[in-house]
Amino acid sequence: MSKRIAICAPATPITREQGAAVTALAAAEFPGLTLDFHEQCFVEEGHFAGSDPVRLAAFLDCANDPGSEAVWFAKGGYGSNRLLPEAIEQLGEAARAKPYLGYSDCGFLLGALYAEGIGKPVHAPMAVDIRREGGAEAVRRSLAWLSGEASGLEPGLDDRPTAAFNLTTLAALAGTRFMPSLAGHVLVVEEVAEHLYAIDRLFFHVASLLPNLAGLRLGQVTDVPENDRPFGADAEQIARDWCTRVGLPYLGRARIGHSSDNHIVPFGLADGAVRE
Repeated sequence: MSKRIAICAPATPITREQGAAVTALAAAEFPGLTLDFHEQCFVEEGHFAGSDPVRLAAFLDCANDPGSEAVWFAKGGYGSNRLLPEAIEQLGEAARAKPYLGYSDCGFLLGALYAEGIGKPVHAPMAVDIRREGGAEAVRRSLAWLSGEASGLEPGLDDRPTAAFNLTTLAALAGTRFMPSLAGHVLVVEEVAEHLYAIDRLFFHVASLLPNLAGLRLGQVTDVPENDRPFGADAEQIARDWCTRVGLPYLGRARIGHSSDNHIVPFGLADGAVRE
């Protein structure tokens, strides 16, 4: 029996061509999955994939649908945070066991779900990644994971609970009611299109607000803009420095980020179990 995957866009839209390409890939290689793109994925209203109420309604349609076995976010961008707290408060019983897959801005929803112990949040490639060079391979990782395969998991996962976030998203989430406790977790972070001085500032904020982590791993830091003067340290040196300052173990690099090499990190344990 085919597993139905509900797809919505909590932030910004994808194109119909991108949706069709992902559907064709799934049909050819993952016959056990049926992809159901919500019409809202293709709505354009200013920056967003529809107004806040439209995006919220689509998310709730997908999450609360007892016929869908997972929710896959189509694209990040900006806007997922604007659906909170309603996106959490209006979830029903059907929403509480299924996986939710996405990354980047969708970390707002993944983090809030994890904080509330709802579903199985998973940092994973999204449908929009089909547009990247080599993006079909990224999309395959999510489709394979949804099919029950573990081949696309981030290679450094171990027996400690883990969570993965975009650094800017994490910094905005930290200190709010939607931020989960990550005590004892390995935290994996990635970033895109930020100056190195901004990355340093983000690490200052995050390191100050997230005590008792088991360690930190740094994912990809891509598309760093050129500043008017050299910062004097690269992204890994910045991460190491802030880990040293707060006494946090630096555990090396990870294969997550805004690229076709983005790998899968289930929140909690690698088998998808949530923390206790």
